[in-house]
Amino acid sequence: MSRKLAVVSGGTRGIGRAIAEQFAKNDFDIVISARNEADLAATKQAIEAQYGVKCYVQKADLAIKSQAIAFAEFIKSLAQPIGMLTNNAGTFIPGNVHEEADGVLEQLIETNLYSAYHLTRGLIPTMIEQHNGHIFNICSVASLKAYPNGGSYSISKFALLGFSKVLREEMKDYGVKVTSVMPGAVYTDSWAGAGIPEERFMTVADIAETIWSAYSLSKNAVIEDIVLRPQGGDI
Repeated sequence: MSRKLAVVSGGTRGIGRAIAEQFAKNDFDIVISARNEADLAATKQAIEAQYGVKCYVQKADLAIKSQAIAFAEFIKSLAQPIGMLTNNAGTFIPGNVHEEADGVLEQLIETNLYSAYHLTRGLIPTMIEQHNGHIFNICSVASLKAYPNGGSYSISKFALLGFSKVLREEMKDYGVKVTSVMPGAVYTDSWAGAGIPEERFMTVADIAETIWSAYSLSKNAVIEDIVLRPQGGDI
């Protein structure tokens, strides 16, 4: 039988890369998208060499509707069962609503919300037909609480959480699980040079292992919401 697919958008670095590797080491074939072709090639080579599974890659900017739809079509063309989809593609632009540049809200909504919306819509019919599968939407603690200098980023993450909750209700009768993941500060490249001790952050492995634990429950149980924060609190 074909291996199940674990699909991760934004899967070449940070949280996305850690999730892809977590599922690869548990014998899933991996499908990832990113905007950088060199990063995709390097990730594919590393995962296949280390874990002995297939890693399919496609260059895509999922903020562009046509590219999100094309990525979904590529995944379906592999003709393998879809075990898991993690909507991880996203970006952060700091600022205040009354001061941020024109167009920031649109950019963040397209990247942080529409990417997940269009990719999910492309794959949901397959999951419904399978009567199984698990969707993880990487939201944020900024989906739960507005922060200074959060601006349109927080708006977009509130919207992603709303999308995730709607999807959870819609998928109950189809055997498809939906989990909203709200991480606080995780140590990635974006925090390098910030002058904050690394031990104040969670690790990408913390997020990946938590998602794997949620995925591993019996078909009769689903964790709807996961909130993770550094032990010392928000940064």
